[in-house]
Amino acid sequence: MKTSLFIALVLVALIALAIGSVRIPPGEVARRLAHAAMGQTCGDTTDQILLQVRLPRVTLAMCVGATLALGGLAAQTLFRNPLATPSIIGVSNGAALGAVAAMLTGAATPMGSFAAGLTVSAIVFVLGRRGAFFGQSLLLAGIAIAALCSALTTGMLYLAGERLPAVVFWLMGGLWQANTRAALMMLPVALATLAAMMTLARSLNVALVGETSARDLGVNVPRLQYALLLLIAVSTSAAVSLTGVIGFIGLIVPHLLRLAIGGDHRRLVPATAIGGALLLLVADTLARTLAAPAEVPVGILTALVGAPVFLWLLRRRMTP
Repeated sequence: MKTSLFIALVLVALIALAIGSVRIPPGEVARRLAHAAMGQTCGDTTDQILLQVRLPRVTLAMCVGATLALGGLAAQTLFRNPLATPSIIGVSNGAALGAVAAMLTGAATPMGSFAAGLTVSAIVFVLGRRGAFFGQSLLLAGIAIAALCSALTTGMLYLAGERLPAVVFWLMGGLWQANTRAALMMLPVALATLAAMMTLARSLNVALVGETSARDLGVNVPRLQYALLLLIAVSTSAAVSLTGVIGFIGLIVPHLLRLAIGGDHRRLVPATAIGGALLLLVADTLARTLAAPAEVPVGILTALVGAPVFLWLLRRRMTP
């Protein structure tokens, strides 16, 4: 499964790099990428389009998709619920609130979004750990804080005035502002998230049997819960700060792959990263080509696909 997903990701990446307002044959894409890797660029218009426009966008799409999917997997393990996502503890809502506040005050949007996402996560953690049951208390605190953040965001939209279209378009999620700097910022986040999840894979497997059994098997459950919460907060805040709110990737990718290859996180974690990268790359390629030269917010496409899949998963879960 991992090999098939990886091959599909490479093929889709070549297609994404090839198509656009200027079409570049996939063979030419591969040749120019190989030359660029060796420091032998032509510097012509095709090189500029490929290396300065499309490659950063494709890289950012794969990194954000992988990060969101891994964040969803971490949330599902933390709550032992296959329908959990990072938004359930308010991270996405907090990051969106920070971005809107930054856009309306003239501050740096990514920084405001990232800082707000981490702040909301810290508030949820402080409130959640006071309960007798960490997961349940965290969930309830997250739902309440997420609702508060959504209300504040809506209030800011009401006061946005002429800046309303730009703010709403950003909230729909998309990679139209992708550049080399954003891709280089997101790449280490994605790699670190993947490495952390792989390191925790064995503990994640044990944690699924329940807190008491996990403790008996030698897993430090509170430490694992805190690590997962920190992982979700940092990775999701970073992704939202650069691309806006893109939903459903963290829900459907881990769950579908769990159905396909089982619950062993040693296999599930890398497959989830590749699957998330593949899904967002496909969605972003469609977003920039379906209505060209206009661009469809990628969050709309992921929601159109994710909502029916979510309903199917919910029905499957409720069926005896």
